[in-house]
Amino acid sequence: MAAKSDGAAVSVEDDNTPRSLSEPGNPSAQPRCTAAGGKPYTLLDCCWVLCALLVFFSDGATDLWLAADYYLRGDFWWFGLTLVFVVVPSAVVQVLSFRWFVYDYSDLSGGDGAASGSGTGRVGGPRRCCTVCMWVFQTVLHVLQLGQVWRYIHALYLGAQSRWHSNGPRRHFHWRLMFESADITMLRLLEAFLKSAPQLVLQLSIMIHGNTVLPLQGLSASASLVSLAWMIASYQKVLRDSRDDKLPMSYKAVIAQMLWHFFTIGARTVAFALFASVFQLYFGIFIVSHWCIMTFWIIQGETDFCMSKWEEIIYNMVVGIIYIFCWFNVKEGPSRFRMIVYYSVTLAENVALTAAWYTYRGPHTSDSYALGVVCLVACSFALGTFFMLVYYCWLHPDGPVLGSQWGGCVDEGVVGAGGVVGVIDACLTPSQGSQTDMVITSPPRTLPRTKDTGEPVPGERDRDRERDRDSCLPVFQVRPSPSSSPALLHRTSSSSRAQEGPVIRIDLPRKRYPAWDAHFIDRRLRKTILLLETSSAVSPRIQYRSSMMGSKEVLEYETTV
Repeated sequence: MAAKSDGAAVSVEDDNTPRSLSEPGNPSAQPRCTAAGGKPYTLLDCCWVLCALLVFFSDGATDLWLAADYYLRGDFWWFGLTLVFVVVPSAVVQVLSFRWFVYDYSDLSGGDGAASGSGTGRVGGPRRCCTVCMWVFQTVLHVLQLGQVWRYIHALYLGAQSRWHSNGPRRHFHWRLMFESADITMLRLLEAFLKSAPQLVLQLSIMIHGNTVLPLQGLSASASLVSLAWMIASYQKVLRDSRDDKLPMSYKAVIAQMLWHFFTIGARTVAFALFASVFQLYFGIFIVSHWCIMTFWIIQGETDFCMSKWEEIIYNMVVGIIYIFCWFNVKEGPSRFRMIVYYSVTLAENVALTAAWYTYRGPHTSDSYALGVVCLVACSFALGTFFMLVYYCWLHPDGPVLGSQWGGCVDEGVVGAGGVVGVIDACLTPSQGSQTDMVITSPPRTLPRTKDTGEPVPGERDRDRERDRDSCLPVFQVRPSPSSSPALLHRTSSSSRAQEGPVIRIDLPRKRYPAWDAHFIDRRLRKTILLLETSSAVSPRIQYRSSMMGSKEVLEYETTV
């Protein structure tokens, strides 16, 4: 069966095909039924989603409550600003969420209608009725600004189904769970920086300007700050879980990352509020200038997240908003230097903004109060830096990153005896990879770009940049046995492939981390995967185009059902 794509041709050769886990000689080791290379759904995952719902409701409820309080107090200016930063971002996110629903469900409902047309009229009638009810239900939900709530509840349902069902349906529910989780994190991250971040700066500015702190103001600011930190950490976790070439992030690492962003964003927003309480006009100029510079920096980095050039530019502009408040990795390869540059600029800006407020503050602000606020900004930024170091030194999924040394691309290597770690060529075909009884960890974080043959020529680097981008052979760390490293049991391959299932080959190079894979961004590929899941007893394998293949071999979706 061959399924044509109406967009980019599909014929992928992914060097990191999802595989199940089976440890030889250990009967207690259960194969992981993971369609997308993730871990089985657990009670901890369910609790995490419930906590995310609590964060969502607390953020929105405190903002609306505070807006109503401003209205009752007669502060109509603050009431209007607070309400605008609640309604407008929420409406934008709901429109995007409903657009995704229309694209996903319209095709599925159309397919159901076509299928029912070959049967009796009695079957088609209830299906059409259910379709209409679903459209009405989703429309009402999104009008009431509850689209994300439904997606969270749906994710809980899919997670429970993936845990309770047998092997075949479990894979299908896991695919859908990963897609739903990706949609939720993208929507919530966008909403957090369109709503929670401006709301946090606004409320802090009001508190500093009035030299008083109302309980509702403190609750609203705290909820906004928690929402920002939560969504950044949650986004990184779901992104890592979606990629089979990356180790998943533990909840300890997620909490450390959340604390890192909580304190750094807290220091950043307090510095913004201090400056805005004295220099309103100059604060606006500063924010716009910082956003323009950061957006230009991101565009110059040549990110590769979206499927088209204009979508990529819009995405870079949104990330520029994120860079106003915190660090957000959007470029594959070593990020140490870029992170140091960003946080050095951020620290200098925080110092300058706080010093300007301290110098030109109003007479009603005492020296002791001003000194305490300055110490709060400094201590918060220091704590954020501390938790960042904790994350990278002890809790990073790939192991301690700071101070690690990696070599360049190696064409071939040998696994030594006695458990000595060796290096092999990563560009193995799926059949070759399945013949080696070894555990393959994720690629190193620092890799020089190379060409397929020979050493790179400096004079041709600019001209062949796009070709070199896809032809670098990643280096994998290999261990002879899974039992030698229990931490790597999250990402392992079985010793042999049990069955030949559907193969979806995508005629695109695989996007490099931290970008989402194309089958998470392109919703046509999602439909193809879900369709094959329902029509085959074996989970489809995703293969992206390899730089070693000829272009004639990868021109369409190919499946063997």
